[in-house]
Amino acid sequence: MRYLPEQLSAFAAGRRSLVGVTLLSALCASACVPLVIGAGATGGVMAAQDRGLEQGVNDNEIAFEINRKLAEKDSRLFRRVSTQVSHGRVVLLGFVEKPEDRAAATKVAWGVGGVKQVIDELQVGQGRSFSESTDDTLITTKLRAAITGDNRIVSINYSLETLRGTVYLMGVAQDQAELNRVIAHARGISGVRNVISNVQVKSSAVAQ
Repeated sequence: MRYLPEQLSAFAAGRRSLVGVTLLSALCASACVPLVIGAGATGGVMAAQDRGLEQGVNDNEIAFEINRKLAEKDSRLFRRVSTQVSHGRVVLLGFVEKPEDRAAATKVAWGVGGVKQVIDELQVGQGRSFSESTDDTLITTKLRAAITGDNRIVSINYSLETLRGTVYLMGVAQDQAELNRVIAHARGISGVRNVISNVQVKSSAVAQ
C-alpha cells in the first residue's frame, strides 16, 4: 500500500474523521493501489471484512504513518517501498538500492504505534521495468478475479501484490482449506513464479 504525496497531505488534514481515513484507503481491490473512493463505500468494505471497521481503520492509519515517515526520512524509500497491513502486521514490499535501506525501512515501520510485527520482504536491486510492472499488474488482476469468482473464498479479506512474478498474499483466511484454494488459484496463473503467504488463519488472527 503506497500513498502518493498529495494523498499524504490530504489524509493528514482529515485523519481525525472516518472520512479522512477512508477517503484515501487503498484497502479495496489489491490493497496496494491507491484509490480515491467515497468514505461510505470504503467503510462498508472494511466493515464487511473479518477484521471489522475499527481494525481496518487502524491498519489504514498504520500504513499512512509508515508512508509519511518514509517520505520524511528518504524520498527514495518512499518511492520504492510499499506495505500490506492486517491486524497490525506489516509486510514491506519492493526493491531498494542497498541492504542498509532494508534496515532503515524496517526501523521506520517498527516506530509506528500499533505495529505488532514487521515482515521484511524487500529485495535489494533495480526496480521493475515497465513491462515487468505491467505483467505483475495483470497477474494481480487475474488472481483478484479468480478468488472473487470462487464462492468458497471470502475474497474481500485478502490483499494481493505481485512483484516480478512473485505473488504476496496478506489478510485473514476462514480456514486452511480456503487459503489453499487462494494459493492454488495464484499458482495456476501464467507468469507466476512463486507465491508467498503472510495470511493468518481466522482463529489465530482473532486470538491476537
